[in-house]
Amino acid sequence: MSQPRTSPDPKLTRMPPGIPYIIGNEAAERFSFYGMKTILAVFMTKYLWLMNDTPGQAMTEAVATEKVHLFNSAVYLTPIIGGIVADAFFGKYRTIIWLSVVYCFGHAALALMGIQGDAVMWLLAGLVLISIGSGGIKSCVSAHVGDQFGASNQNLITRVFNYFYWSINLGAFLSTLLTPWLLKWYGPHLAFGIPGVLMALATLVFWLGRRKFIHVPPARGRFLKETFSKEGLRTVGKLFILFLFVAMFWSLFDQTASRWIFQAQEMDRTFLGVEWLESQIQAVNPVLILTFIPLFTFILYPRLGRVVKLTPLRKIGAGLFLMAGAFALSSTIQGWIAAGQRPNIGWQILAYGLLTAAEVLVSIVALEFSYTQAPRTMKSLVLGLFLFAVSLGNLFTAAVNRYIQVGSPSAEIMAVFEERDKHGNAIPLPEGFKIGVDD
Repeated sequence: MSQPRTSPDPKLTRMPPGIPYIIGNEAAERFSFYGMKTILAVFMTKYLWLMNDTPGQAMTEAVATEKVHLFNSAVYLTPIIGGIVADAFFGKYRTIIWLSVVYCFGHAALALMGIQGDAVMWLLAGLVLISIGSGGIKSCVSAHVGDQFGASNQNLITRVFNYFYWSINLGAFLSTLLTPWLLKWYGPHLAFGIPGVLMALATLVFWLGRRKFIHVPPARGRFLKETFSKEGLRTVGKLFILFLFVAMFWSLFDQTASRWIFQAQEMDRTFLGVEWLESQIQAVNPVLILTFIPLFTFILYPRLGRVVKLTPLRKIGAGLFLMAGAFALSSTIQGWIAAGQRPNIGWQILAYGLLTAAEVLVSIVALEFSYTQAPRTMKSLVLGLFLFAVSLGNLFTAAVNRYIQVGSPSAEIMAVFEERDKHGNAIPLPEGFKIGVDD
């Protein structure tokens, strides 16, 4: 059997043959990741404490928010390691296929929570394995897409990155609708198990494309030399400021998987005649992505391009302004809730619209820009640094939520009375506590 190519066919002007396998793999893998991530915050606050034989203490929203963002931070920290392993030692294909197996084991651990042993330890093991697997392949998959193209079909790369992002959001949309429903009606084992099955399918699809891909060999000894060369350091330096803005964007955007879910719990979630689960509202984002990508690519960009030159940095700047508008609206919604109102979920959907438009302008554009600026032997590493910015953003959000944590008043009251009950009510009530109703 012939060996796969290590460089693109210089005469190929159409789409590379390995692209359908990458797109199929990405759709299934993103179904698995977002299906798990969508229900994580709700699972931590409503289900985790009931998973052992003896119920524990329910997790507060602030603690759950901190844990979700620490997990996100880990997921986006490991791409640097994956990028180095791929570029310097094993190549992208081998790195992706082996870390995908680790990824599958992580999903299995989540699906088995509560069957044997401490559920919290199963959760921790599952999230660690998923952060290694999912994060480790992130920079490699994006760079692997670009590796399939040569000079003769380079003009197709922007379209393919849009297809790539479209497949991500197709998988995210389907799983975001399905897994909250599975969690509510069939419990955590099936809700976490179905995403695991899709990750196994993603791994199989990627393996089937092994003979179709361009396998760029690892740089090995050249990796460090080129990384710390004048060109390599200049590339990282140029992208450093951009990555700071990327970190700021994702520190806010990823709150849709935590604080925005808890906000939705306090809203009237009847929309289009259907009462939605709080976790399902996140499905608005991938639906809008699927709509906005062709809208921006084929209509908005060409028309605006006649008036002003749409450079990547101008697109990113516009996206950051839209992000600020989305969170101004989210803050207004929270003010209404604090005032005792129950606003309709349509307001949060409008905020999702602004935020999704910002995502198209910031995330897709910054991802493509980072890839095109990187030397050939540093593609995975540079994209790993791009994703590290996402990690920093989530780490910042986790730190803020750890700082603002306050004890639940009802939990404190229950703790006082439980302690008194253990000692036959011999412990006096703290000052300010009263039993009964004053006449």
